[in-house]
Amino acid sequence: MAKDPVCKMEIEPEASEGNASCNGTIYYFCSANCKNKFEADPAGVLAPVQKPPARAQPPLKQEKNNNLKNEGIETITLALAGMSCASCVTKIENALTGLSGVKKATVNFASEKATITFDPKIVNKEAFIKKIEDTGYNVPSTINKVTFKLGGMTCASCVQTIEGALKKAKGVLAASVNLATEQATVEFDAALTNTAALEKVIDGTGYSVVKSREGAKEKDEKDKDLIKLDKAKKLLTYALIPETVIMVMMMIHFMIAPLPYYNIIVAVLGFPIVFILAWPTHRSSLRALRHGRANMDVLISFGSVPPYLMGFAVFIFPAASFMEMATTIVTFHLVGRYLEVKAKGRASQAIKKLLQLGAKSARIIISGKETEIPIEEVKEGDVMVVRPGEKIPTDGLIVEGKSSVDESMATGESMPVKKQQGDDAIGATINQNGLLKVKATKVGKDTFLSQVIKMVEECQGSKVPIQEFADRITAYMVPAVLIIALSTTVAWLIFPAFFLSIITWAEPFLPWINTELGTVTLAIYAGIAVLVICCPCALGLGTPTALMVGSGIGAENGILIRNGEAIQTIKDVHTIVFDKTGTITKGKPEITDIVAIDGYEESELLRLAASVEVGSEHPLGQAIVKGTMEKGIELIAPQNFEAITGKGVKATLEGKEVQIGSTKLLEEAGIEPSVKDTMTRLEDEAKTAMLVIIDNKVAGIIAVADTLKDDSIQAIKELEKMGIQTAMITGDNERTGKAIAAKVGISRVLAEVLPEDKVAEIRRLQAEVGVVAMVGDGINDAPALKQANIGIAIGTGTDIAIESSDITLVRGDLSSVVTAIKLSQATFKKIKQNYFWAWFYNVVAIPLAAVGLLHAMIGVAAMAFSSVNVVWNSLRLRKVNIRNTDSTHTTERR
Repeated sequence: MAKDPVCKMEIEPEASEGNASCNGTIYYFCSANCKNKFEADPAGVLAPVQKPPARAQPPLKQEKNNNLKNEGIETITLALAGMSCASCVTKIENALTGLSGVKKATVNFASEKATITFDPKIVNKEAFIKKIEDTGYNVPSTINKVTFKLGGMTCASCVQTIEGALKKAKGVLAASVNLATEQATVEFDAALTNTAALEKVIDGTGYSVVKSREGAKEKDEKDKDLIKLDKAKKLLTYALIPETVIMVMMMIHFMIAPLPYYNIIVAVLGFPIVFILAWPTHRSSLRALRHGRANMDVLISFGSVPPYLMGFAVFIFPAASFMEMATTIVTFHLVGRYLEVKAKGRASQAIKKLLQLGAKSARIIISGKETEIPIEEVKEGDVMVVRPGEKIPTDGLIVEGKSSVDESMATGESMPVKKQQGDDAIGATINQNGLLKVKATKVGKDTFLSQVIKMVEECQGSKVPIQEFADRITAYMVPAVLIIALSTTVAWLIFPAFFLSIITWAEPFLPWINTELGTVTLAIYAGIAVLVICCPCALGLGTPTALMVGSGIGAENGILIRNGEAIQTIKDVHTIVFDKTGTITKGKPEITDIVAIDGYEESELLRLAASVEVGSEHPLGQAIVKGTMEKGIELIAPQNFEAITGKGVKATLEGKEVQIGSTKLLEEAGIEPSVKDTMTRLEDEAKTAMLVIIDNKVAGIIAVADTLKDDSIQAIKELEKMGIQTAMITGDNERTGKAIAAKVGISRVLAEVLPEDKVAEIRRLQAEVGVVAMVGDGINDAPALKQANIGIAIGTGTDIAIESSDITLVRGDLSSVVTAIKLSQATFKKIKQNYFWAWFYNVVAIPLAAVGLLHAMIGVAAMAFSSVNVVWNSLRLRKVNIRNTDSTHTTERR
C-alpha cells in the first residue's frame, strides 16, 4: 500500500461513492488521520490536493484614511456534507460569494466547513443553506437544545429578565425560563453561538448557572430541594425566636404598660432579622437594581430596611417606631419562602420518584458465570439474570424464561403482564415469579425510563400560551408597584382628609387602624403596605407548578405530555381522528373467509396468495401469511414482487402472474356481479375482502378481519359524552369502514385514504371543524400526527421518543386517550384557577393597602399566603379522578 509523502503513514482510497470525485479523479486520505489528502495522476503517483487559488474578492467600500469599515459585519461557520474533491470547494465558494451581502466565503475541504463573512442586514444563514443545497450539497442541522440550572431567581420578574436577555442573544431561537424548576431551556443555533456564550448572557443579568459537581453520582449528592428546605427552615427558625420576643414585648408595651428600654431592645433584636437573616433577599435586590431592574425582593427590601432605619428617629425626638413592622415583614417573608420551597418540593416529586425507580446494579453472564456490576456498566448485548422480586435492570429482550412482570411504573396498570421468550422487557419493572434472562437492547439515556424523565422535564420546562400574557404583565408589575407605593405616600400627604375619612369609617371593625397617628406616619404605613403586599410570585408559579404536578401524574399513568401548549390546545378539540389498524383494533387481523372460484381449491388459493404476501409488510398481508403457515401449507418464493399503491401487491409464481388487492382491482379484472355481491356481503360484516387474481382472472376472495380492542367501545362512548366528535381514518373501502365505525360507535368515517393522503385529510378536516387531534402509532402516522393540532401516539411500548407527537401513551388501549384528555383538562383548569386567585389577590389587595385599610404586617402575610396557595392548589391535582370512565366530567375525590 502507498504511503503518505508527508507523514510516511499508509494511505487508503477515500470512502466516497465509487472512490471517485465529481471530475473522475480518485482521492486518497492518510490513515493516520492527519487530514492530508492526495490525488493520483494517470501514472499512479500521489500528489497533495492543492487548495484552489484564491479568487479576487470585490473591493470593500473604504472610508476616509483608507480604514476598512467592518461595523455590522459578521462571520459564520457552517458544516458541509457531500463534498468529494477540490472542485466541490470551488463550486460552493462561487455560489456563496455570488450572494448579495457576502463579503468573503472560504470552504475548507479537509474540515468540511464553510466560513462566510457577510452583512446580516442584507443576507442571513437561511440564504446560505438554501444556496448550498441548491448547489447539490447539504448543511447538517446545527440546532441544539440545552437546559441550564439557575441560581438566584426569586420571582416572576426574574424569569422575564433572564428570558428577555436570552431571546435577544445572537443565535438563540427560543428560550423558556421556569420559576418552579429554576431552569432555563434554550434552543440555539450552534453555528452562531454556544453554551459558554449563553452562560455569559445569564451571568450578565445578575443570575448564575448552577453546575453539577463533575463526576458526582446522583446517589452521592444530597437532594437539592432538601438543601433549600433546610436553609429556608433555619432562616425562619432563627428569625422566629427574636420576632416572638418582639411581638410579646410590643403587646405588653402598648396594651398593658410601657416597658423600659423597649425601643433599644427592639432595635437590637431586630437588627439580625432585618440585615443578617434577610441578607439573601437584600443581595438579590442589590443585584437586580445594579442591572437596572426590579423584582419582588426589591419590594421586601424597601419595605423593611427604610422602616427599620427610620425607627431610630424615636431616639432623637418623639415619633412612631417602624422597627416592629420591619422585623414582622421580614419574618412573614421568610415564612412564605419556607412554605413555598416545601410546596414546590412536593410538586417536583414526580422526577425524584422516577429517578429512584431505576435499578442500581445488574447481574450479567460473563463466560458462563453470573457477575454483579453497576447499572452504568451494562452494555447492549449483555445477558442479564433477573430473579423473582427483582427489578429488570434495563430495557431488553427476553431470551429465556417465563414470568409475570409488574409494569405499573410504566403503564399505570396494576395487573401483571405475562412475559416469555421473545417479548420485550422494560427496565425498572419488577419480575414477579419466574427466572428471566434478558438481553440488554437499550442502556443509559436511551432506556424507557430515561426517555420518560426527559419528556417530563421537557413538559415542566415548557410554557402554556396563556402564560405569555401573564409573563408580560409581571415584567412591569414590580416597577409599577414601586410607583404606586410612592404615589400613595405623596397622595396621603397632599389629601390627608380624604384618606382619614376612609380609615375613620373602617376603624370600628378593623382593629389595626389607628387614626390618632400622624399624617406622615399613616402615609408611610400605607406606602410600605403597598410595597410588601404585591405578589408577582403567585403569577409566576401559576403555570409551572400545575405542569409539574400534571406531568408527574401523567407519567405515573403511562401518559407523557411533551409540551404545555398541548394542555391548553386540547380543551378546544372538536374532533379526534383515530387511525383504524392498531389503534381502534388490535392490529392483529386473522383470516375469516376463503371463497375459491373458477375451480381453485382453498388450499391452493391460500398458497398462492400467501406466497405473494411474503414480500408485503402490510398487516393484512402478514395475516394471510401467518394463517396459511399455521395450516401447514408450504410457500414458494415470489419473483418480480411489486406493491401497487392503494390497490394491492403482485408477483410471479410458477410462471403465473398473481395479484391480491382491494376493490380498486375490480375494473381492471372485469369482476362478475356474483363476486361483487360476495365482497359487499363480507364488507358489510366489517371484514376486509381481498381479491385474488391469477393471470387476469378472478380466482377467489380472502376476507380478513381485525378484532376491536376490549375498551374501544367504552372509550369512544366516553369521548362522545364529553362533547368531542370522533372520526376514523382507514384505507379500507367505505362500506367496511362504516361497518367497523358502527360497531365501535364512531360518528364519522374517512375511508379509502392512502397513507400519503392522511395529511391532506387532516388538513381538510381542520378547515371544516377547527381544532383536530389525531391518534395513531407515531411512526407510520407521523406526518398526520404532526399536521394535527394535537398528535397522540398510542401503544408505543419502549419507543416513546416520538417527535411527531404532543402526547405519548405507553399503553395501547383507547381508555388512555380519555385519561390523557381528562388530565389535560384538569391541569389547565388548575392553571386558570391559579391565575384567577393571583390576579384577584393583587387587584383587590393593592388598592385596600393604598387607602390604609390593610396594615403592612397583614399585607406581607397575605403576600406569602398567595404564593403558597397557588402551589397547594396545583397539588390538589393529585385528587382529581382522571380514570373514572363512569362519569362524564373530571371530578375531584372527596
